[in-house]
Amino acid sequence: MTRPRIELLSPPFAGHLHPILAIGRALREVADIEVVSTEAAQPRIRAAGLAGIAVVPGADEALKAIVDPPHAVGANPLRLHAQFQRSLELLDAFGAALDARYATTRPDLVIADFTLPVAGTAAQRRGMPWWTSHPSPCVIEAPGGPPAYLGGWMPGIGAFGRMRDACAAKAVRGFKSGMHRLHRRQLTALGFPSLYRDDGSEAAYSSECILGLGLRELEFERAWPTALRFVGPMLWSPPAIGTPPPDDDAAHVLATLGTHLGWAKQRMGAHLDSVAQALPAIRLHFSDGRLDAGADAVHRALHRHAWVDYPSWVPRMRAVLHHGGAGVMWECLRAGVPALVLPNDYDQFDHAARLQAAGVALRLRHPREIEPALRRLLDGDHGLHPDRFAEALRPGIAEAQVVALVKARFGL
Repeated sequence: MTRPRIELLSPPFAGHLHPILAIGRALREVADIEVVSTEAAQPRIRAAGLAGIAVVPGADEALKAIVDPPHAVGANPLRLHAQFQRSLELLDAFGAALDARYATTRPDLVIADFTLPVAGTAAQRRGMPWWTSHPSPCVIEAPGGPPAYLGGWMPGIGAFGRMRDACAAKAVRGFKSGMHRLHRRQLTALGFPSLYRDDGSEAAYSSECILGLGLRELEFERAWPTALRFVGPMLWSPPAIGTPPPDDDAAHVLATLGTHLGWAKQRMGAHLDSVAQALPAIRLHFSDGRLDAGADAVHRALHRHAWVDYPSWVPRMRAVLHHGGAGVMWECLRAGVPALVLPNDYDQFDHAARLQAAGVALRLRHPREIEPALRRLLDGDHGLHPDRFAEALRPGIAEAQVVALVKARFGL
């Protein structure tokens, strides 16, 4: 059999694009790969050694306005609705671009990040198989535990706790169904006459295969969809970008809020400067998560960087303070570095709850907790086991599982 042609699709944001690029790099040995994203993603696609296709000119600014607003979205229904409305407009443009593309080209398999469900419906209209890539399996609806996006609930204990979780899950599904009714015409045009299939699974995800880019052992046990395959995190970072990691023996600590959350970074920078002054024995670094131009600076005791490469930086740190983003979360667990998690928005609260429950990180509720918690980490007074999942996260394991699934799909 000839090598299959596989098309990978993702928005340009690091937490979504970089796992897709890691999948593409792993699959190069068995398939011909193309990556579809926006114009802003093309330099990183090329840096990963993959061929890229840009669609929807001008989409990057619109995407940034949706996912990186000047405030937290959280569970605020009005902000969620406004964000959803803008997302529908952009998804319509992506869907139209993909319909035009698939009228003239036909990949053997489409693998799309979960934020681009229109890739699935576009593929289905042409009779092409479609898989979902999901770097945050915790947000998938599944019976048996607390739903996501409610601030990071722990599983309920006892009959009352189980009833609480079930009622919350019904409320979340009811809210989503209400949004669907409100936007039925637009969603039907996008290929979603219903949000759920007859078996109760979410129509936005593939019914054939959902690549769960996480560890089942970290998740709260639930009745997962039959299509879900936990393969492990797929990690990639742009090479030769940003400041090289420190190479001395000082006690270095990294703080990061990822690539979004601009509204939170300014406030966090001011707070971290106070922490750095209160802890003169450490060197505290703060990453702005910007791939664009930006000079490093030292503000009093705080070292500030435009971008740092997690795979090279994290193993050299005594501790990491992060927001609960999937990329830095997995890099800390792979390196066995103790972490403080201060979530700000989206699925970060749900990641923080799982890290806390697994005993691999300390969850914080407010920036004022950073200094005392950091002292505990550096003194070894934390009771954590940050290396608990290090063996399961060895490089190559997740990649091999993805390759095996594709080989099985095509009989290679």
